[in-house]
This record gives sequence, structure tokens and C-alpha cells, in this order.
Amino acid sequence: MNLAALVNSLRCSLLRIESRLLQAAGLDPHLAPALAVNGPSFLPQLQPQEEQEQPSALQDSIMWMAAPKKRRTIEVNRTRRRADSNLLKVKTNIEPCSECGHLKQKHILCGVCYSKVCKETGRIRQQIQAMEGGPLRAPTMESVVLYEGETPSQQDKDKRIVERARKRPAWFSS
Repeated sequence: MNLAALVNSLRCSLLRIESRLLQAAGLDPHLAPALAVNGPSFLPQLQPQEEQEQPSALQDSIMWMAAPKKRRTIEVNRTRRRADSNLLKVKTNIEPCSECGHLKQKHILCGVCYSKVCKETGRIRQQIQAMEGGPLRAPTMESVVLYEGETPSQQDKDKRIVERARKRPAWFSS
């Protein structure tokens, strides 16, 4: 039983109960309501009990959707699929990366350099975690990474210093 049939049977039974209560109270069962309000449009319209038809099983089981009136020809389909807006565009903003030499788009970070930065940052995080002894013991101060042969500046005196035992990569700026 679908939702529309369930709602319709519930409405019919409530109307029967209402008419019997009005008869028991001695009132006219065909009184007009004092205030009429439009109900939701998805509820089925009431029909008198003897005129009510049972909907066919085919109409209950499918959801009606819009269907095209005419078949599209092969030419129309191919023209639509091969339109200029659907074709691949030739990129003219490709240049070699200044650091590693791989091709990349202008104004976009090189993927190879990005993976190198991610790996180096991961190693620095591991070293910081080993210095602190756990992830929840991080001090509330800024960290500075110093590579081999670098000395801390005057600005770095109140910061946590992480020393790396290797030369600073050219692509990893200070």
C-alpha cells in the first residue's frame, strides 16, 4: 500500500468518525466548516465512497516523469556532444618549474616540489614530537627550524628551535 492510499483511507475513516460523533450529539452532519484552509497539494482529493475508484497497480508502482515528445536524431546528438564547449581546451599557460624543472601551470605550485615540502615538513613534525615526548605536550610558542650551519637570529630568542642535521634544501625557504 503506497502513501497516497494510506492517507486517503485515514482521511475516510476520520470523516466517518466525525459524522458519527455529530449524529450522536444530535447535530446536522452536513455542517459547513467555520474556517476553510487549503491543505497540502500532495494529499489526494476526497471522493464520495461509492464513486471512489481503486488506482491501478501500474500507476501506483511508477513515478511519472517528463518524457520527450520526439526522438533526437543522430546528427543532433553528435552535434550536441561535439560542441566547442565540450572539447578539450589547449593549455597555453604551462611552463617548467624553476626549482625542479618539471612542467606545471603558471601560478600553481609544482606537484613534485609540493610532495618534497610535505615530506620535509613531516620529518620536522616527527622531530618536534620526539623532542616533546608526545602530541599533547606542545608548548605555546612559535617554532623555528634551523638547518646545519645556521645560527639563530635575535628574533628567534623566544622561540622553540628545531635543529635539522642536514643542509637546508634550496626549495625550503627560511
